[in-house]
Amino acid sequence: MLTLKAAKSLAITKLHIGQEGAPVLVVDNFVDQPELLIDWASKLHFEKNSPFYPGVRARVPAAYQQLIVTELQDTLRDFFNLPTPPLSFSVCHYSIVTTPPEQLKLLQRIPHFDSVNKDGLAAVHYLFKGNMGGTSFYRHRKTGFEAIDESRQLAYFRSLESENDGPNLPKISDGYINGDTCLFECIEQQAAVFNRLIIYRRNSLHSGAIPLDYHFSDDPLNGRLTISSFIDCL
Repeated sequence: MLTLKAAKSLAITKLHIGQEGAPVLVVDNFVDQPELLIDWASKLHFEKNSPFYPGVRARVPAAYQQLIVTELQDTLRDFFNLPTPPLSFSVCHYSIVTTPPEQLKLLQRIPHFDSVNKDGLAAVHYLFKGNMGGTSFYRHRKTGFEAIDESRQLAYFRSLESENDGPNLPKISDGYINGDTCLFECIEQQAAVFNRLIIYRRNSLHSGAIPLDYHFSDDPLNGRLTISSFIDCL
């Protein structure tokens, strides 16, 4: 059984990014002894479980979810203006990026959003050291959208379709998006500081910022190990 607690040096930064002021919560030094989470991951079997995520995943112990609820529920509810039902997790797993750039599908080479629901949150906890890339947030140049809700979804997809055959479509050689492109403008970059947790609305356009020299490894001790979570109010 894994026992986790928050670090005494935990520090919270509240950001509002881009022209639309989307909230992003940054929690540094989140877990006391984060090496416990890495050691736990090293004993798990990772596998592909999504057609969209470019890597492998494994389930995170329930103690991790409980730690987020215990330490951050009130902060999340206040900062993101969430409704009152208790927080729950529809997704919570270890993740490691393993897909080489030349094998990426088109939708994996542009920013994405996870949900049109503004009350759905996403969280990324960085459990690696070294330059393996953080998380970037984007504005779609043609529409000006930085987040996609139900009222914008159709217009956004129609705009993407109109750009499908254009000269600015990302090429396989471009690999992972990591900064400004002809179609998208980067509005914020969160560095992958070890034991940093970032939380943001799932309807924000975002992407992992995978560097060109990233070494693709599925080893939790050497790869780009993160914990990815979807947090809901149900």
